[in-house]
Amino acid sequence: MLMGVKRLWSGLATGLSARLLVLTVFFVMLSEVLIFVPSVARDRLAYLEDRLDAARLAVFALEATPDNSVSQSLANELLADVGAHGIAVHEEDATLMIDSDMPPTPNATFDLRGVGMFALIRDAVATLLRSDNRILRVLDMSAKEPGVTVELLLDERPLRAEMWAFGRRLFGASLAISLITAALVYLSLQWLLVRPMRRLTLGMIKFREDPADATRVIKPLGRRDELGQAERELAGMQATVHQALAQKERLAALGTAVTKINHDLKNILATMRLLADGIATSAAPELRRVAPGLAAAIDRAVALTTGTLDYTREGAPPLRRSRFALAGLSEEIAEMEFRTGTDRLLVENKVSPLLIAAADRDQLYRVLHNLVQNAAQAGAHRLTLRAAESEAMLVIEIADDGPGLPPKARENLFRPFAGSARPGGTGLGLAIAREVMRAHGGDIALDESTGAGTIFRLTLPRLSA
Repeated sequence: MLMGVKRLWSGLATGLSARLLVLTVFFVMLSEVLIFVPSVARDRLAYLEDRLDAARLAVFALEATPDNSVSQSLANELLADVGAHGIAVHEEDATLMIDSDMPPTPNATFDLRGVGMFALIRDAVATLLRSDNRILRVLDMSAKEPGVTVELLLDERPLRAEMWAFGRRLFGASLAISLITAALVYLSLQWLLVRPMRRLTLGMIKFREDPADATRVIKPLGRRDELGQAERELAGMQATVHQALAQKERLAALGTAVTKINHDLKNILATMRLLADGIATSAAPELRRVAPGLAAAIDRAVALTTGTLDYTREGAPPLRRSRFALAGLSEEIAEMEFRTGTDRLLVENKVSPLLIAAADRDQLYRVLHNLVQNAAQAGAHRLTLRAAESEAMLVIEIADDGPGLPPKARENLFRPFAGSARPGGTGLGLAIAREVMRAHGGDIALDESTGAGTIFRLTLPRLSA
């Protein structure tokens, strides 16, 4: 129980939800701080205006008397009600005053007539930062009597106390608002964002534990927002990975099976080849006629089993990189004899002697030999090998004048058992070629294939010495 509470608290303390809660409180409080000083300045102005209005009302008592004067005791009561040491109302033709016995000398004068917000903020900050009790002389126009100016003397300490009390009330209200807002934002985000993201995360973790289990593929909830799209994309990706793993397991099983039967099958085929050779020397002309076809069928069977075994083994063979002149490798290919029907395929080597390749020479030879052999089998009569260097890659181009690849072969060109351009082919050659080139950090691609010929483009990274 205790461990569960600790894990829950740890998750809340480090999770996205807690961070959202803290950030919401922080930003709400920051916004309140930004409006705190203007609010306090407005509170100071309202305090002074209230005192000025009360002072104007107090002076009405003078106007009610015949000589515009009251006794000192009444004056003291009026001043106490206003909270001032002295009041003066300046009218157009007269000035009415109420003073205490010994009115103090003012330390600062504040004229509120036409004062701007920045001046109010400056004066409010100055009041908050002081600790003494100044005598303030404050002037302003009467709110209901244009042309009448009200002036009063008052202590600054009560004003400062009121401003601090207002600030505390504002802070308490801001804190309450921020907490309520944070709670609402937290609950909203928890429902709209955090819970779906947690579901996505848990779905990833669950699928990672056993990708072969189809029941672990996440099931989208049908949301139409970005998270719903993420769920659908994740489900699609997991389904693809699951299918790829299943296919990989089947290929691994096939490779294991082919490995086990390869030795026995080669022995059987070798025996059949000996029988075919014997048939070829037979005295019966009918048997001699079928012998070449039988030998060719046996050779194709051997090539099929060998190619299937090469492809289904675990990964590409290890690379043994070396630096060599690409022209020398191309010349070896060009000097070999490739037959296109009854004619010989002419291979032109136009690779510059200055080009240096950094790759596994034997495996690159195998790739080039496979492409040239494919061109010969497709009916090409002339093939050209070219190469050039770019800033980061070495590009090899293999162009022939054959009839081009059929559309079905182009669609499945590098897929094993599906991308062969000739009847009876397995399509393993190009699949293995791509595997070898990508193991080098490069690639192989069909650049062009029309009735005038086919061009393959190979890329290899240029490695430093």
